[in-house]
This record gives sequence, structure tokens and C-alpha cells, in this order.
Amino acid sequence: MDMNHYGQEMYQLAKRLFPICRSITGNGVRETLDILSEIVPIRKYEVPTGTAVFDWTVPQEWNIRGGFIEDETSKRILDFAWNNLSIVGYSEPVDQVISKEELLEHVYSEPAQPDAIPYVTSYYKRRYGFCMTENQRKTLGKGPFHVVIDSELKDGSLTYGEIVLPGESEQEIFLSTYICHPSMANNELSGPCVLIYLAKILSELPHRRYTYRMIFIPETIGAITYLSRNYIHLKEHVVAGFNISCVGDDRAYSYVASRYGDTLADKAAKNILSFHAPDYKSYGFLQRGSDERQYCAPGIDLPLCAICRSKYGEYPEYHTSLDNLSLISETGLSGALEVYWKCLMGLEHNYYYCVTCLCEPQLGKRGLYPTLSRKGSYHDIRAMTNFIAYADGSNDLFDISNMIRVPTDRLIKIADTLQTAGLLERGQNKKKSYKAERKDNNGIFN
Repeated sequence: MDMNHYGQEMYQLAKRLFPICRSITGNGVRETLDILSEIVPIRKYEVPTGTAVFDWTVPQEWNIRGGFIEDETSKRILDFAWNNLSIVGYSEPVDQVISKEELLEHVYSEPAQPDAIPYVTSYYKRRYGFCMTENQRKTLGKGPFHVVIDSELKDGSLTYGEIVLPGESEQEIFLSTYICHPSMANNELSGPCVLIYLAKILSELPHRRYTYRMIFIPETIGAITYLSRNYIHLKEHVVAGFNISCVGDDRAYSYVASRYGDTLADKAAKNILSFHAPDYKSYGFLQRGSDERQYCAPGIDLPLCAICRSKYGEYPEYHTSLDNLSLISETGLSGALEVYWKCLMGLEHNYYYCVTCLCEPQLGKRGLYPTLSRKGSYHDIRAMTNFIAYADGSNDLFDISNMIRVPTDRLIKIADTLQTAGLLERGQNKKKSYKAERKDNNGIFN
């Protein structure tokens, strides 16, 4: 399926969502979910402040209306309205006139990136703060300064969204992304934009083998909250999953493994990337950093990994104002959408295939083989005959794709053709493969 025409729609969606100030709780999350729900309806859940979620507690809800710094001439030198990264996330309210020395105790900048506003939060300790570029910090006057943050911390709730698309099976594919950062494009908005369009395309399929569960949550505390309410169901039903983040730029693809790197999701991700982006960067679980930390935690152990473009923490614009709409692109978003779609379609058709006849089947009488044998005529059906050669009931679609080096989307069509011809069956993994039978018989066949 060509995903290029979705690129523009996803980019326009990112532009619309970009100005919203999101955090781990609050109205920014709700507004974001409302906009995403225009594409595919999302069910919202509210979890009250103080709710115990495993070893954590849902914090107070935070909302902000504005904030600024004015110098001694009442000139505004920083304003939340100019860039919503300018206020430290979860800052408590303040309205004071303070000295330069005191102001600098509440100012955060990034000396290594003097033109960038850093993204700073303080979710679990009460404080207030301002973020500015290092160059701006160096040019601050003598003061005093009028500092105002018009925010509110109160008992409220944590909000998350969920889409469930039923399939023919109760087994599930689990897809997660986060909606908890202010105006950053690749780190924040690319994941929700790609996931909501995956939901749109999946919802339009006439048949789905698996049930698809897609969630839009605040990172870390949202994942922990969701798992605390659903982990037993997930452990019983999820066969593969992906954490979708940082998927909007045009740089290299990245793969982040599950805890042991051996799940069905890992197999799918590595197979698809090996054909779509063979120069992809591979990261082990020790290099994790997003919600795969929660989904793969001991006792949870969901079969989940991640595919990114430029991985979080690995690109210079990460967690700064430089992660803006110029960093992501229509082609970056559509490319990630295509990779994830290939993974999902590979999973939908991932069976253990077994040829139905002994020896090589006669393809010619079924119209599947050239009737005139000459040099070069065999190349067109090489993939089909190689598929047959490894369809012994012990290899699934990804195994065969890896062995014969043919992409799964091409093999899906070959499998459909062979099944229509009555030459192929699909089912569960056979306990005894060709190799096992050979070992049992000491290499002797009757």
C-alpha cells in the first residue's frame, strides 16, 4: 500500500497539534485527544489524582494559562505565549519581583546549544522555573525582574485514550504512543500522528485477523497507570506490540529491542527494516528510554519493541525548541507509516506454511510456471519455488523471508497464489520439522 498520500495529512495534523501545551495531565492532553478523535474515535479515560498505580501514585493535575519575565523597564523578555517550552513543566504559580541572582536560580538553559530552549520538567517536586536560550541568559540585565507563572496544581485526573478494533481473533496487537510533551515535533507529535493513521487504515480493512489495541498516554506514568488496570488482560492476549515515538524525520531508521530481543515483534521489526531500510541502527534494551521500559518490565513482559526514525536521545534537537516542525516532514512520517504497516501486515499473514504435496509440485499445469524453458525464464518464479522449498511447517512467514531474502509483502502474494492452487496450507508450528524427522530416522528415509 502506498502511504505517500497520507504524509501531507499527517504533517498538517502535526501543525495543528504543535501549539498545544501538553503535560502528563491536564487540558492539553484532552484537547489533543479530541483532535485525534476527529480521524478515528478515541475513548477517553480519567484516573483520579491519588490513585495507586503499582509503585506510583497519579499526581495532581497541572494546567497553565500563561507566564512571563519582565525586566526593570517592564519590557517582556520571555513569554509562555511565544514558546510553551519557556516554562518548566508542572511549575507552581508565582507572581513576584526578584533580583537577578534569585532569577538565575530558576532559569534553565543549554550551554552546548546556545540557541535552543531546553525542555525541562519537575513533575514530582514542587518548584517553578523558566527556560531560555543560553544566549538570552547571558544578555539578562541587572534586574530586578517581575516573574509570573499563571498555573494551577489541583486534585484532578490523568487522562489517556484508547482505540480497540476487534478482529477475528481475541489475540491482540498492542500499539502505544505518548501525548505528554509541549511543542516538539519529532519527539512528541510524530508518534500520535502515525498511530492515528494506522488506526484509520486498520479500521477500513474488511477483515482483521487480530484485534488491535491502540493507546495514547502520558509517557511513563501513563503507561504505568494503563498497565495497572489492564496488564493481566494484555499478558493473556497480546502476541506482538510496538511503542511508537520519534518517527517523523528523514534520517536513519532505528530499532529498539525488547528486553531479550526475541519476541515476535522483534522478529517482525528486524525483518521489515532489513528490506525497507537496511542501514537502520539497532539498539539493545539497555539503550531503552521510552515506554518499552514499562511494557517489558519483569512481571509484565509484553512482546513489544520499538521502531523509530531518529531515536530519542540520539539526535541533537531532542528535548529542545529545535525539535520543531522543520525537523519532521511528509516523507518522514509516511515512511514510518509504511514500515509499521508492513510490520502489521506481515503479522496478519504470519503463519507456518506447509506445501501439500511431496517433492516439487508441478507448477506448469496450474499456470504458475513458464511453458517454454529458456535462459532467464526461471528468475520470475525463483521466489515461489524457494518459498515452497522452505514451506515445511516449521518456518513462519518471517523465517522464510529471512532465509530466501524476499520481502514479506511479496511473499504474502505468493502464499495466496499457492493456497488458491491448493498447494499450500497454513497453521501452527509443527513440532517436528524436516530436520527433526531426519534426526529421528538417523538420516534414513523410507
